[in-house]
Amino acid sequence: MVELSAVLGVVVVALGIVLTPGPNMVYLVSRSITQGRRAGVVSLGGVALGFVVYLLAANLGLSVVFIAVPELYLGVKLAGAAYLAYLAWNALKPGGVSVFAPLNVPHDSPRTLFTMGFVTNLLNPKIALMYLSLIPQFIDLDKDHVLLQGLVLGSLQIAVSVAVNLTIVLAAGAIAVFLSLRPFWLRTQRYAMGAVLGALAISLALDTSRPTGRS
Repeated sequence: MVELSAVLGVVVVALGIVLTPGPNMVYLVSRSITQGRRAGVVSLGGVALGFVVYLLAANLGLSVVFIAVPELYLGVKLAGAAYLAYLAWNALKPGGVSVFAPLNVPHDSPRTLFTMGFVTNLLNPKIALMYLSLIPQFIDLDKDHVLLQGLVLGSLQIAVSVAVNLTIVLAAGAIAVFLSLRPFWLRTQRYAMGAVLGALAISLALDTSRPTGRS
């Protein structure tokens, strides 16, 4: 039902998004460094719930709209390519600041940590654009079960993002010290991720596939 190429594509996109500094990473790292690993894990639970909300909302609507309006599909594809190019530039441009040097934040209760993680993810433009513009690129509209494909691929993205974020939460303190002493590795990570995102942006922009009207 879901092609291996689609699975690999979503994994690459998910890794590119989750490893690019943004609101989610800043919030999780800040909580982990200032309030401990437990606070980071609780916050990650809220972030994960935000992913699920986006997954359901996006797929329930897009599985029908893209087939009914092929022009919208093309527009979304180009928007996704442009956003990937933007992320690539942010990763490659000079003067970037490490996400592992966050500002101090006050200690909060587990309920507040969970809620803030949830809200931070819902208000994260990276996640909204990922579900609206990036993951749909890997859905094969020539096959049946378009909705199921979207749910499977979206669930794969959630699994990748939660796994990577959990690793970052558990190792935030050690990573912060490591990168502060070895700026070369920080630059290497940024350049490698920027190159991958740039290649994906070009691939999406040059893709000429269109919806066929089959659901």
